[in-house]
Amino acid sequence: MKLSAVMKSILFKKWIKALVFLLCVVPLAQLAWRGTHHGLGANPIEHITHFTGDWTLMFLLLTLSVTPMRKLLRQPALVRFRRMLGLFAFFYGCLHFTTYVWLDKFFDVSDMIKDIGKRPFITVGFTGFTLMLPLAITSTAGWIRRLGGKYWQRLHRLVYISAMAGVVHYYWLVKSDHTKPIRYGIILALLLAYRLVVWLFGRRTSRLATQRALSVSPSEFSVE
Repeated sequence: MKLSAVMKSILFKKWIKALVFLLCVVPLAQLAWRGTHHGLGANPIEHITHFTGDWTLMFLLLTLSVTPMRKLLRQPALVRFRRMLGLFAFFYGCLHFTTYVWLDKFFDVSDMIKDIGKRPFITVGFTGFTLMLPLAITSTAGWIRRLGGKYWQRLHRLVYISAMAGVVHYYWLVKSDHTKPIRYGIILALLLAYRLVVWLFGRRTSRLATQRALSVSPSEFSVE
């Protein structure tokens, strides 16, 4: 019975991961459907650029939401999906970047360099995408062992800067209606504020514990 229960649990987890994976692919399928059914509007390149950029930011925010959600909801199993969501953020970021390099600039390096000089939002966006590269490369368990847990965690804090760069990139890109980038910025600010509060509370708790330990008299440690 115990073995059967374990097998059912494993199969259930695999089905959940498969379902989450399929949900993550839905935006790509939606974009492909629009592309094959003349649904990309009058400016297809602009539509693809905005679509993939939106989903890159959304997946970055979903990745950052995993830690607060698993702690607030007391569902530690949610951490299983963080790596997948992060890799999909990078995947849609690659599509976003490829759209610019290929469809918009046709691999014209000189034109892209001029663009970077004239348009700061491209520089910020490229910075955010570049910071995602080491995160995607080192996302495996093998890299965690090579780098060590502490250094790996420090490296992956780059995701905060990448997400902030993405929001700024979007805000500077939009000329009139800033509703969406502001919305993303508020969500990101809340996620970062949560982490700051947890860090400050942890430091305070640690400091109080240290003070209590130092205030204990030596006789209290004696063994009778």
